[in-house]
Amino acid sequence: MATGRVNRPSLQGGHGGDGVGSDETILLTIFLKHDQSKNLEGIQGHLAATGWWERFPPKGVEIVSWNVVMGIGQIVTLRLPPHLINVVNVEIERCAWGAFSTEFFPTYDFIPVRERLAREWREAKQGGASKAKARAADRRDA
Repeated sequence: MATGRVNRPSLQGGHGGDGVGSDETILLTIFLKHDQSKNLEGIQGHLAATGWWERFPPKGVEIVSWNVVMGIGQIVTLRLPPHLINVVNVEIERCAWGAFSTEFFPTYDFIPVRERLAREWREAKQGGASKAKARAADRRDA
């Protein structure tokens, strides 16, 4: 299990290509919303009693990011093979419930898409500017 920042996955998942095959992975973002009826000691006590720090994330699941968001709780993004999604769910149910309410969101890395769209926009803008200059020159010559 790796922790911390990791390389961005391809848009298709896995290690590139068409997103099909045994090396395919998905990203899963989990909102762990603090149970505000508990103070920090209560939350930490629950997590310790359930074995959270030993059990989560399960084997074969990689932490992409783990952030504390003040007033909400924690937002965790995991990379995992699709067949482990049920294991992640069970560990959340076993360990996190009672300390957090949870929400799950399948996610993907938008940066490559954004970079492509920005590049295409710039190219279209440059092409449009060139066409506008050509039309202006044609009007002057006419």
